[in-house]
Amino acid sequence: MLSVRAGAHRATRRSYPIPAQNIQTAAAQSRNETAERRGGGAATLEGMLFVTGVIALNLYAAVLVVLRALVYRTRLYRPMLWNVWLSVLPVFILLAGFIAGAILMQFDALPARVAWIATGIVWLLLLPNASYLITELNFSHREEDDPVPLWYDIVLVITLAMSGVVNTVVNVLIVHIIASIVVFGDSLDAITRPASWIAVACVLLLLGLGMYLGRYLRLNSWDVKHPIGFARKVLAHFRSRQHLLACAGFSVTYAIFLGLIYLIVGGLAIDGMSALELARSS
Repeated sequence: MLSVRAGAHRATRRSYPIPAQNIQTAAAQSRNETAERRGGGAATLEGMLFVTGVIALNLYAAVLVVLRALVYRTRLYRPMLWNVWLSVLPVFILLAGFIAGAILMQFDALPARVAWIATGIVWLLLLPNASYLITELNFSHREEDDPVPLWYDIVLVITLAMSGVVNTVVNVLIVHIIASIVVFGDSLDAITRPASWIAVACVLLLLGLGMYLGRYLRLNSWDVKHPIGFARKVLAHFRSRQHLLACAGFSVTYAIFLGLIYLIVGGLAIDGMSALELARSS
């Protein structure tokens, strides 16, 4: 009797076909979710590799400076270590200022904006210290009877210069993205607007000027604490037309160089963000 009833029950069951449109919709949604997961995973991996590479490059530069003294029994060239620290300092300034502003925003928007503006000013004053590492390529640390092989110092100064370039690009890229989103809205189009790139070009020109002031006038970022003496020294130097032309040539040349590197590295980063946003919106 049980088998008869089970058979009768199976006979009365009906199958309802699933509409083809629903199947296609579900398949498309599944593909989009898979593409988003893959895009997000790839972007995360690329970001981790990029950050690891930046940190490792700075550490390698510092290690080479220390090993130079230990292996070849010569004096430790402390200004190089100091310059490496100054090169990475702007990133920490950005992080501290962003966190402080975010905390203040929980209470009042005005103090948060003041904190972020102050952070931007301090960051811009310190940023030339990052690109300043490029000038280590002049081998000013070497002596005539230097016991350190030339090949070692070549690797050392190239590593220092490249760490300075990478630190500069990372700093500008972070501010480029954050400032563009704050000013123009939370969209990738904000980063690619002409106004954003004009601002980047102006920052790079200011970096070139800061490098010039540091190299030829021996001025430091913190010298602005004495504005009168700072202004007198700058004005006295630029009374000469030759110095003006030299500064213009120096600033523009270095700005173009940094700008080309920025287009390569920043362009890849923005392209990755674009691919991720496209995967999420599709």
